[in-house]
Amino acid sequence: MIPGFSSTGSKRPDALYGPEWDPDLPVRMIRSSGCRVWDEEGREYVDFIMGLGAVALGYGHPTVNQAAIEAIAAGVVGPFAPMHEERLATDLAHAIPWLESVRFLKTGAEAVAAAVRIARAHTGREVVLGCGYHGWLDWCQASDSAVPAGTRASFGTLRYDDPEDVRRQCRSAGDRIAAIVVEPVIEREPSQEWLDTLRSETERAGIVLIFDEIKTGFRLAIGGAGERYGVRPDLAVFGKALANGFPLALVGGRSDFMSSLARTWISSTLATELVALAAARATLEVMVTQRVPEALHRSGQSLLAGLNALAERHPALITAVRGVPVMCHLEFRDEQISAAVAREAARRKLIFKRTGYNFVSLSHGPGDITWSLTVLAEVLEGLRSSG
Repeated sequence: MIPGFSSTGSKRPDALYGPEWDPDLPVRMIRSSGCRVWDEEGREYVDFIMGLGAVALGYGHPTVNQAAIEAIAAGVVGPFAPMHEERLATDLAHAIPWLESVRFLKTGAEAVAAAVRIARAHTGREVVLGCGYHGWLDWCQASDSAVPAGTRASFGTLRYDDPEDVRRQCRSAGDRIAAIVVEPVIEREPSQEWLDTLRSETERAGIVLIFDEIKTGFRLAIGGAGERYGVRPDLAVFGKALANGFPLALVGGRSDFMSSLARTWISSTLATELVALAAARATLEVMVTQRVPEALHRSGQSLLAGLNALAERHPALITAVRGVPVMCHLEFRDEQISAAVAREAARRKLIFKRTGYNFVSLSHGPGDITWSLTVLAEVLEGLRSSG
């Protein structure tokens, strides 16, 4: 038995459908392809969760799959550093020039923790400020009683898109702060003033600026928010769409910052297995040659426009539309409404996340988006009529 039903919190039935979920709803899957998934009963659904954002090209993309198959045939792991590791680092540096040096890991949580450790080694300081969700590891869990008090004391938070908060905290405690880690997009685009203030204040105080691009990388642009908004962090963390569903993440940035790795220890047995590295190289090639972020933005604009129209039609149910075109969601009046919408959409063969975020992929065609908006309109109309 698995405590809590699934090892991934966001895939648990109560997270998807609320505490009153019914056994007829899809909760386990057997297959995925493109933007579709099949549950254990063999029923087909259009999906916008896309592996919690880990898939931007579509499930089972043939080019990525073929690269993975060849890597499996080549043995998966071995005693030496694989050629794919250095080649992927080179490919990434060509696509994202400020990734002068990189280290690979398996998960986003690991990669952000690695970035923080590098920053502490570089500065000799301990305090870290965060803005957003950076994973489940101890260093960023300031309110979790299971985390040692000393660890919790070394982490604080910044308010999103608040330049004055950045100035205040950097100027009052800058000589103790090793790093500021931010998700550059949280439910809306940031102001340029906030991004510029982050850059100028961290430089002034000798603080390492880290962009957590786990969600935004390869979606807003190949280089994520750093590329989209023209602000270069000292270190950046990428994951999720990096390998289109295969487990891989990275921390990278300026060589002088990454050289601080020599003063600490970060390593993982399977960080250099062949399959995810090969999948990431194939993913990056598709991303660049097919200009995937631009395609996602176009599809996402259609989805976002449709969600805004639904919000205007149903103000008693929907309070706002959150996010940006490539990753967005509806904000509902209450938990009961959001759960009801997710359940009724699933019964109509649409998997649509009731909180942040839903993700468009390269495999979502105009027909998929139009159909999905129609399903959501039917669900909302039914709830309005019954309410």
